[in-house]
Amino acid sequence: MYDTLINYINSKVSRPLNLDEIGILKNNFVHRKIKKRQAFLKEGEISNHMGFLVKGAMKKYSIDAKGAEHIMSLYIEGWWVGDRESFAKITASAFNIEACVDTDLLVLTKKAAAEVFSLPIMNELTRRLDENYSYASQKRINAALSMTAEERYNMLIDSYPEFTQRFPQQLIASYLGITKETLSRIRSRAVKK
Repeated sequence: MYDTLINYINSKVSRPLNLDEIGILKNNFVHRKIKKRQAFLKEGEISNHMGFLVKGAMKKYSIDAKGAEHIMSLYIEGWWVGDRESFAKITASAFNIEACVDTDLLVLTKKAAAEVFSLPIMNELTRRLDENYSYASQKRINAALSMTAEERYNMLIDSYPEFTQRFPQQLIASYLGITKETLSRIRSRAVKK
C-alpha cells in the first residue's frame, strides 16, 4: 500500500526518498477503506484531511438548489483527493467527496501534514502538484469557456482515456457540463467516424 505512494512521490521529485523520509510518511499516512457511496468529505464540513488514492475511484461534487449534482473532479488511482481550499483555509467545504466504488486511501490529517511537509522533498512535491493543479484548472476553465461539448469530451478522453471505463456516463456528462443525452450523441458520432 505504501509502496504505491512512495513510488508516486519518487516519480515526481528530483531524488528518491530516503529511509528516514519513508518512515515519516509511513508514520503519518493512515490507510482508510471507503465503501461505494460513502463520503470522504461532506459539504459544510471543514476538511481536516487529504487522501492519496491507492485503489478505487471517487468524485467531488456540489448539489444545486434543484438537487442536481455537479461534478467538480473525478479521481482515480495515484491522484490526491480532497478540498484544497477547505484544508488550507480551515473553512467549510462547498463540496461532497464520495467513493464511486470501494476505495483504499492513504489519509493525511492536517496535524500529520505539518510533519510531512517539514521535509524539503515534500515541499518540492507540493510545488510540482500546485503547478500541475494550476495548469489543469486553467485548461478546464478555457475548455468550458471556448470549446464545444464535443471538443471538451475529446480533450477529456485524450487526457484520461480510462475515465470512460471507470465512471458512468452521467458523471462524465456532469463533469463536462452537459446532459447525459448530449454525451450519448457525441459518443455515437465518434463511433461512426
